[in-house]
Amino acid sequence: MNHLKPYPAYKDSGVPWLREVPDHWNIVPNRATFQEIKENGYPDEQMLSVTITQGVIQQSSLLRDTSKKDSSNEDRSKYKLVCPGDIAYNKMRAWQGALGVSQHRGIVSPAYIIVRPRAEQQAKYFHYLLRTPAFTKEAERWSYGISSDQWSLRPEEFRQIYCCVPSLPEQVAIVRYLDYMDRRIRRYINAKKKLIALLNEQKQAIIHQAITRGLDPNVRLKPSGLEWLGDIPEQWDIRRGKYIFCCVDIRSSTGEEELLTVSSDYGIIPRKSANVTMFKAESYVGYKLCWPGDLVINSLWAWARGLGVSPYHGIISSAYGVYRLRSEREDNSKFIHELVRSSSFHWELQIRSKGIWKSRLQLTDEAFLCAPFPLPPLPEQNAIVEYLDKETADIDTAINRAQLEIDLLREYRTRLIADVVTGKLDVREAAASLPEEAEQPEDIEELTDSEGMPEEVALEPAIAEATDED
Repeated sequence: MNHLKPYPAYKDSGVPWLREVPDHWNIVPNRATFQEIKENGYPDEQMLSVTITQGVIQQSSLLRDTSKKDSSNEDRSKYKLVCPGDIAYNKMRAWQGALGVSQHRGIVSPAYIIVRPRAEQQAKYFHYLLRTPAFTKEAERWSYGISSDQWSLRPEEFRQIYCCVPSLPEQVAIVRYLDYMDRRIRRYINAKKKLIALLNEQKQAIIHQAITRGLDPNVRLKPSGLEWLGDIPEQWDIRRGKYIFCCVDIRSSTGEEELLTVSSDYGIIPRKSANVTMFKAESYVGYKLCWPGDLVINSLWAWARGLGVSPYHGIISSAYGVYRLRSEREDNSKFIHELVRSSSFHWELQIRSKGIWKSRLQLTDEAFLCAPFPLPPLPEQNAIVEYLDKETADIDTAINRAQLEIDLLREYRTRLIADVVTGKLDVREAAASLPEEAEQPEDIEELTDSEGMPEEVALEPAIAEATDED
């Protein structure tokens, strides 16, 4: 990286999103580079999905480790054929980055757009180029619709967007270099993710012991009556949620308060820090208000730790539940936060969430308020919170440091790709000196949004990143 330099000469591309490009590169509209493909009548081909984080992938790999079901029609005769090297994009999500070059033969929704290079090109160069933030911003500019969740990049607009097209040998060199660097970055990110997972396991073990047994190892125990909990200290109570919380439904009249969202990793966080592409509402008037100490639950994702006690005053989706302690003289909101987000209580939330399959489970107000909560007296709650703050501080620091490194690497990768595919850096010499290297299974980064939700989940804009449904 330290040896990369700009090209010897540049020219003004005349295209704002590209700015200056190497003097010998061509600047042409997409209609000169691509032709739209509308081949159908292949219902037995495998289904493909167009995602924001990965581009075009096999739907089977998207659904493999989830309970999300195949939502395609039984009659797939009108589904569009995609061949290796074709570019497919979701016209309603192109401005979010839902496009890419396919490495597979398969079919996609008739609502998707398929384009194919008119001449011999290195298709993956365009995969990198069209997924840069600058291009997705340009796609947003050319998209039409009343609001962001209806914006559509139609084929006629896509054809009018100008892109830079280097020679085929340069395209090959660029792809070779970026593939090599991307593998290095993904390996490092995966190593950091494994470290975070181990640290979280250590943290959860400490939390579990404290919130289910207390701090006295010699305390006398009694049966809790709950299979997932086992025995609890003799002086603890089991109280139903309705005796601890009351539902709160106060709406914003201005929509100007700070936007908050629910993170499976961190609880309640400002939406601006979530680092995922989210829908922008025309107005946030009518969103629910919450205050520090309120418990906020995404009812559709409570079973996946989509809940937490808010440390902020702000507004959240009207689809979320807000619950307030009936008495701060009886319960500590920080203890409640650790309890409801613990791996132990996670099972209680799963049991009480109802639905046809996991990705559609819902925790109703009634179900949550009937849930049993193991609670020590307030002084002991306070002592446990103080203990956990002290015992997990170093673990939290290590987790945050590792996550920051991941975030910085992702930002670096995004910037590197953008600089290389638009000619700001010359990688021809570097690419020529790289060793031959095959991608290994461990090079595949498990791509989830920063909130820990799978990328294919998009039930509410504030908690998920992408959808592959029409």
